[in-house]
Amino acid sequence: MRPPVSFIGQPIRSLQTMLRVIAQYEDDQPSVVPDGIYGNQTSGAVSAFQRNHGLPVTGVTDQLTWETIVAAYGPAKTDIGPAQPLTLILDPGKIIRRGAQEPNVYILQAVLTVLSQEYDSITPPNLNGILDEATSESLASFQELSGLPRSGELDKMTWKHLAIHYPLASNRKHRADQNM
Repeated sequence: MRPPVSFIGQPIRSLQTMLRVIAQYEDDQPSVVPDGIYGNQTSGAVSAFQRNHGLPVTGVTDQLTWETIVAAYGPAKTDIGPAQPLTLILDPGKIIRRGAQEPNVYILQAVLTVLSQEYDSITPPNLNGILDEATSESLASFQELSGLPRSGELDKMTWKHLAIHYPLASNRKHRADQNM
């Protein structure tokens, strides 16, 4: 594990930061404030970690404890952090026209379905992997909303606008679902 640049030369603060993240992931791990001081709070958190992971309970961060904390930190950070974004790139110059059947059209249809829940003027398309009439009409409605030429075909500029609008719409829907 490579610590953030601000923690280089600050092993105690690195340790405390990792323990803090692990505490958000493991219910029985006490949290610590990353203050750079190896005091009672840090020693207690290390002891709890050692107990929870079958290590000798000393409250001291020896090499084995450090390596076990580092190993636990990676999955904890992944679990509590945001999901890794998936960057999809349409081949430059590629235009997907009506009647095309390919995997990118499934992605397009899924994105348009989410956008249709945000924008009433977009009708959800069929999820069939074909840029059929319904998908083309949904795409044309999105293009119009975005100030793009209303072609109903998927080009690089339309893809860019879809990539901008989708995270906003999907996050808004996710937040609304959580508030129910």
